[in-house]
Amino acid sequence: MCGAIKGGPSLEGVDVANQAVIQGIVTRDDEPVGNAYVRLLDAGGEFTAEVPTSATGQFRFFAAPGSWTLRTLAPRAEVVERKVVAQKGSVAEVAVAV
Repeated sequence: MCGAIKGGPSLEGVDVANQAVIQGIVTRDDEPVGNAYVRLLDAGGEFTAEVPTSATGQFRFFAAPGSWTLRTLAPRAEVVERKVVAQKGSVAEVAVAV
């Protein structure tokens, strides 16, 4: 293992009490996948936002409370979707293996 931090990026300086945070890490064979893209789709499947993963495979969204779908696109991998619920005052951690 490369020593990457499990889960999403550090929450230092983030006021989680007033935010609904969705974050996580994208991996392949237990190694982080940088330069993948994670899309945030609303409950109706409509595109809302997209972020690239960091060099350590991490991503973060600040979302409205509710049900969301994460769609992960990575080189040489099938598209992976994960359902997630965002709640104000909590962090939804999502691990995506491609």
